[in-house]
Amino acid sequence: MNQVRTIRERAGVTQAALRRQLGWNQSRLANYESGLRNPGLQEARQIVEALNVLGASCALDDAFPPAQVAA
Repeated sequence: MNQVRTIRERAGVTQAALRRQLGWNQSRLANYESGLRNPGLQEARQIVEALNVLGASCALDDAFPPAQVAA
């Protein structure tokens, strides 16, 4: 599960502000935040860049943590 919503909310950024920064429609961002759809690498990078522009300090691995490998 990604951490986009958590990072966005901690930074005090609204979903509307983030989607405007990205130039996306609301449903696209909402689907990514909810995990209904998974963004590709390029979209994930765009999300992280937009979050940082809006004041959230995060890296790609913060927003999209690597999958845990079962031991």
